[in-house]
Amino acid sequence: MAVTPEDIAFVTDLFVGLAPLSTRKMMGGLSIYSQGRIFAILDSRGGLYLKAKDDLAKRLEAAGSSKFVFDTKDGKQATMHYWSLPDPALDDPEQATHWGQLALTAAYE
Repeated sequence: MAVTPEDIAFVTDLFVGLAPLSTRKMMGGLSIYSQGRIFAILDSRGGLYLKAKDDLAKRLEAAGSSKFVFDTKDGKQATMHYWSLPDPALDDPEQATHWGQLALTAAYE
């Protein structure tokens, strides 16, 4: 699935509290930036993931998030430091902005 203009509008609306936002299509998905800092990705299947490790990763896991997993060219699975946005935040810009701000803080401060 290719990233559509509707996908971009969805993430822009969802993370409106983190504006200014920018996006960049990459490897079939979308990188999402706030003030030039990446904090989230949208994968090619439409999964939305936040940049997280250590304490934030544990908090996201406790909220029901799962780690981003992808297939490599040699058929193996790999992971990155991205965790799915908790389901309740997928339709709540206030919650999404809260989690997004936590991702930005954890990654850049």
